[in-house]
Amino acid sequence: MQIDIETDEQILEDTVAVDMLKLVIYNDDVNTFDWVIDTLMEVCGHTSEQAEQCTIIIHYKGKCSVKEGEFGELLPMRNSICERGISAEIH
Repeated sequence: MQIDIETDEQILEDTVAVDMLKLVIYNDDVNTFDWVIDTLMEVCGHTSEQAEQCTIIIHYKGKCSVKEGEFGELLPMRNSICERGISAEIH
């Protein structure tokens, strides 16, 4: 049985080459904890525990990376978050 090593290496290189970006939410003095928690659960699919932890980090550190992925995956989430009045950027 012969194994094609070049193909296996190419697949690994293609997998590693994917750029993972971060969706970052910033703190403000307007939005409540509950509003941000609900948004993270609805838009990003976080559990209540994940959303609460991210919200606490946002409050105390000023920002938090709430999701990682490709640009096409993060853009609709970022837009939905911003439509809810919460500051978010993709980095």
